[in-house]
Amino acid sequence: VVGTLIGFFLYNAVIAFITHPYRAFAHAHPAKVLSPNLVVTSPLEGFSTRLKVAAYLGIFFASPIWLWEVWRFITPGLHKHERKWAISFVASSIVLFSLGATVSILVWPKALDWLISIGGNNISALFSPSKYINLYIAAAAIFGVVFLFPAVLVFLEVIGLVPSKTLRRIRRPAIVGIAFLAAVATPSNDPYSFMAMAVPLYVFYEAAIIVGRILKK
Repeated sequence: VVGTLIGFFLYNAVIAFITHPYRAFAHAHPAKVLSPNLVVTSPLEGFSTRLKVAAYLGIFFASPIWLWEVWRFITPGLHKHERKWAISFVASSIVLFSLGATVSILVWPKALDWLISIGGNNISALFSPSKYINLYIAAAAIFGVVFLFPAVLVFLEVIGLVPSKTLRRIRRPAIVGIAFLAAVATPSNDPYSFMAMAVPLYVFYEAAIIVGRILKK
């Protein structure tokens, strides 16, 4: 609740940041965009949009407390050496999720340009806040979850379920699977988001093989 209240007052700054790529495209291509601002079509949509953004920010601000509570719930059942592994996986998962969300935010301007331009010269953009923000948040969340891929691979190597030599043997079908995952997982289905997800996933795959070989030694 406290995080949501803070998000309620940070709303204008957050909306300005989220819509900056759209407004930049509108100023650069005025014929392709009917309005540089997001447009509400209902009297209640402006208020509901503010509440939705505040709720998202509240979840973000509260996430450290949630993670701490989960950690306090899990650790009593772990041995000392298991806690060391758990700390490594939790820390790396947080970093990887944040990295994925950051990549999504950085690639969003290119993705948005492509999505607006691909409609052709006879179609102009006029976006509502709900659909624009939903796609923006969904892309960041999906990128964050998918970027946990190397942590999952290393975990499977640690428990001995999938050794590094197996990952090396199935490298070619794994590349196809990574490309398929990136094509399906990206909510915007644009080529920039696809490449921004597929290339890091392959790099993570190779890195997981190296980590697995080091752990074996």
